[in-house]
Amino acid sequence: MILLYRECLTGEADIGMRRYLCDSDGTGGHLKTEPEDFVVNEISDPPRAKDNGEFSIATVRTRNWETNRLVRIMSRSLGMSRTRIGFAGTKDKRAVTTQLMSFRCTPEELAKLSLKDVEISGIYRGARAIQIGDLIGNSFEITVRDLTMPMGSVRETVESDIATIGANKGFPNYFGVQRFGSVRPVTHLVGERLVRGDIEGAVRTYICYTTPQEEPELSELRRSLEGCTDWSHAASVMPESMSFERVMAQALAGGEDWKGAISALPSNLQMMFVHAYQSYLFNEMLSERMARGLPLNAPVEGDVVIPLSADGIPNHDDAIVATGRNLDLVARQVRVGRAFVTAALYGSETVLAEGEPGEIERSMAERNDLVPEDFVIPGLSKCSSKGGRREILCPVKDLKASFGEDSYSVSFSLPKGNYATCLMREFMKSEMRDY
Repeated sequence: MILLYRECLTGEADIGMRRYLCDSDGTGGHLKTEPEDFVVNEISDPPRAKDNGEFSIATVRTRNWETNRLVRIMSRSLGMSRTRIGFAGTKDKRAVTTQLMSFRCTPEELAKLSLKDVEISGIYRGARAIQIGDLIGNSFEITVRDLTMPMGSVRETVESDIATIGANKGFPNYFGVQRFGSVRPVTHLVGERLVRGDIEGAVRTYICYTTPQEEPELSELRRSLEGCTDWSHAASVMPESMSFERVMAQALAGGEDWKGAISALPSNLQMMFVHAYQSYLFNEMLSERMARGLPLNAPVEGDVVIPLSADGIPNHDDAIVATGRNLDLVARQVRVGRAFVTAALYGSETVLAEGEPGEIERSMAERNDLVPEDFVIPGLSKCSSKGGRREILCPVKDLKASFGEDSYSVSFSLPKGNYATCLMREFMKSEMRDY
């Protein structure tokens, strides 16, 4: 059966998000008018307590803090390297967020830390540090304001979309705008430069690339730095909002080469570049699957399907290829939520699908002139990636909506690694900057 998925006509199409599951016209509106409109609470897997543990574990509640900047300021205030502070996942800046973090210091030292709009509570000594990925998921309470749809039609639209998402047991599992940058979608462009072996181009792209949506002063500064050779001067004129660009410029001014400029960035940001390019390619493949009318909640021959482990986490080590012989059995496991259909995250060791899904994956690699070895970046191990596979449908729990006089709110929870904005786009269908 050929399925029809609504085409996306906003700027999201430029980052590969070309289709919607829900066929509504969209309520419009935008998110994060106030940080309190986007509340995120981490569903954690906390380290066990240990009386003489060398790590202090704490619940950290923030308002309007970007995670990397928070870690940088915390490390400076505590007089320690940022590598001694651990967290499970980066959170949205313009939001109110709660998450577990670890600090390689005593509880007494941590208790003295005081930053504006940061609350630290529940400190205890833990047996280990918290690392990226050490969480189960996140719960959200999100409010949409400034709607373009008349309020009288909003309830019907949102409730219809909730029914569609429920019937499909999830929504398209795109990588959301935060992966790329909603105002300046640049991370995947830097990643592509790295994969092509153009390290200088990657650095210059990160520093100089701009968009019409960026503040005019920043756009003008970035353009003035094109072809820059005086990196000491460049670092001196960069504002706080270009703090990571300044780190690169300072490294170059200090005699580092282009790889050294990349290496000067926080490890999780280095990893993000190539991951973002993989994410862009994944989005394009998911969109192509939808354009061909292939289902998201059922396998076709050739699909690689990932079963859930006993604790409800996708087990990528036990992937199954759907064939004519096992298709009914595999489809049944997907239908009851015990397995998920996947698409490729290109990398040096990615296993591709077969059949029509495999045709989509191989043609994407061919069109972009990619081979697995491209994802091994010499001298930049943190930027290299083995790749893998990702579920094409994101399950959602406890999805509910409430309605005000001129706004509405949606609450739900998602597994780790998935994007709340990719659910909200099904209701809103707004421009990228509105997320």
